[in-house]
Amino acid sequence: MDMLVKLYELKRDPALDSRMASQGVVIRRVLAPELPALTAWIEPRFGAGWAAEATVATMRQPTTCFIAIKDEQLIGFACHEATAKGFFGPTGVDQSARGQGVGHALLLETLLDMYAQGYPYGVIGGAGPMEFYRRSVGAVPIEGSVPGIYRGMLPLAHPSEVSD
Repeated sequence: MDMLVKLYELKRDPALDSRMASQGVVIRRVLAPELPALTAWIEPRFGAGWAAEATVATMRQPTTCFIAIKDEQLIGFACHEATAKGFFGPTGVDQSARGQGVGHALLLETLLDMYAQGYPYGVIGGAGPMEFYRRSVGAVPIEGSVPGIYRGMLPLAHPSEVSD
């Protein structure tokens, strides 16, 4: 199910920013030359579909994909404007970094960027952890949104299934 967020009500969270800094986590926009490293990190953890969406977000100017880095290692990412205008996602955090606020920090940074680009509302497409989104940014479910924009999507081929 998709969820709706009032972007105009969101504010920076200084406590969350301090928490990330104290953990040595940097949240920033990905740079285009980092795209191969980003997609190589995403695909085995979250699949080819999310790697494709992150590619689209990275190719925008300014890029609409944010990354979380700790000890010079990628630990998470979040995008918007990948599949549709006004859509947040995909987003993912490495299993070893979950529960430390990284996902929340990426979510907030990305949604604030959507607001800065002129969107009053954001749609979280195919929201997985709905309670997390409700608690973190006040997102509410959009009734009747399943399967939503992804209706009729072509199945993703596994690389071993592709032939010349």
